[in-house]
Amino acid sequence: MSNLTKLEFVALEISRKNYLSWINDTEVHLEAMNLGETIKEGNEASYVDRVKATIFLRRHIHEGLKCEYLTVKDPLALWEISGKI
Repeated sequence: MSNLTKLEFVALEISRKNYLSWINDTEVHLEAMNLGETIKEGNEASYVDRVKATIFLRRHIHEGLKCEYLTVKDPLALWEISGKI
């Protein structure tokens, strides 16, 4: 099934070829949505904000990566693994 929601920017490719532009776009968008704290170490973001950030991050990664990291529920953890994929 294809992603029916229009993305704000290009999703992180499975090869990570676009990682630098993806990480910059993601940070800017999370900040604009007042969710930037959710991907910072030691944050005290609310549960609702963490869920919103996780949904946003999942929407902007390749389908194959979504399946691989299906059990990751914390946006900071998902953010950190996105750099190691």
